[in-house]
Amino acid sequence: MNTVLSRANSLFAFSLSVMAALTFGCFITTAFKGRSVPVSIAVSRVTLSVTADCPGWLTFPWNAPGVEHVTPLQKCAAHETRKNVEDFTGPRERSDLGFVTFDITADLESVFDWNVKQLFLYLSAEYSTKNNALNQVVLWDKVMLRGDNPRLFLKDMQAKYLFFDDGNGLKGNRNVTLTLSWNVVPNAGLLPLVTGSGHVSVPFPDTYETTKSY
Repeated sequence: MNTVLSRANSLFAFSLSVMAALTFGCFITTAFKGRSVPVSIAVSRVTLSVTADCPGWLTFPWNAPGVEHVTPLQKCAAHETRKNVEDFTGPRERSDLGFVTFDITADLESVFDWNVKQLFLYLSAEYSTKNNALNQVVLWDKVMLRGDNPRLFLKDMQAKYLFFDDGNGLKGNRNVTLTLSWNVVPNAGLLPLVTGSGHVSVPFPDTYETTKSY
């Protein structure tokens, strides 16, 4: 009963119990905390451009060093804009392609505490069409670690991802809503999905852009 192995086993079991109690305490002290903060989103430009042939974005090495700040829009900017875009991900149909320039201001300092490791932020566009009651497209995202500057002040940002509609639902759509949301990645517990208390609705034009650059 008093062997070294027995004492080590007791110490190990006690240590696990203490760690479990601390982990539960870390979770329960933040489980009911509100994590939504005011968010200001402004849109300075909205266009509906379409390219006849821009398949290069599908194979472009977006994760390669040095190109992380290159947007799909910049990759396609040299191509002449046409009436619509050929969708290379499905049937050979043409789809609307929207471009949005936006500003985001938010202070996320109050979201962080001892149980938050990082936030995954993303800006999404929501709208309805005659074919779908709800369409959701992620335009931009960012990982914010604890220790990073928690204040967002972004000006004249372009979408990080292509804003495709699976048809022609963007043309003339008067109620495309942009919302900033975030996943909270904790040290212990659940992964809540939080929506910022602020959004903006923007109308899309009735005509397609026909210039050669954005």
